[in-house]
Amino acid sequence: MTQPGSPAPTEDLLLAEAKAAARRAAFDRRKLAHAAAGPGRAGVLSSVLAGYRGVPLAGYIPIRTEIPPLPAMEESAAHGPVGVPIIEAAGKPLRFALWEPDCAMQTGPFGASIPATLDWMEPEILIVPLVAFDRAGNRLGYGGGFYDRTLEALRARRPVLAIGYAYAAQEAADLPLEPTDQRLDLIVTEAEVISV
Repeated sequence: MTQPGSPAPTEDLLLAEAKAAARRAAFDRRKLAHAAAGPGRAGVLSSVLAGYRGVPLAGYIPIRTEIPPLPAMEESAAHGPVGVPIIEAAGKPLRFALWEPDCAMQTGPFGASIPATLDWMEPEILIVPLVAFDRAGNRLGYGGGFYDRTLEALRARRPVLAIGYAYAAQEAADLPLEPTDQRLDLIVTEAEVISV
């Protein structure tokens, strides 16, 4: 709320506040969904990826309460290259290093596990983590813009399939958006595949 005599909030500030509130609510929903989930969540994601065997794929090593894509990544690694994201610096797109099941890992930026040896690859399919999504293919991430910059750069070079992977409980009816947000092509939850 604006105090008397203080300047009115800018549109950017209002958007930032709306995104922060949406993130807090989505983190709460995700935490509950993660606690309630059992093993075997990768079935729906695995069935989607089965149609793309051998296509260079990037997944992610889950942190906090993210839905884990590792079983589907392991299946895909038997057929073609699989990478994981590497944050090189704030404001830059992600790069992707080759990953294999049981490869040596080390702690990277933001505490994420990354391969001990960084052999670079460029994915054509990205499994994208997220905080919240809507049925139009919009996503709310952590706020660093890494996936937005990465998808924009990759899509400038070739078609890229961006698959949001989340618990169904992370769906939101209305997300605060800005022009730089990149849309997803599919959203996969433990319950369904949403084509956008």
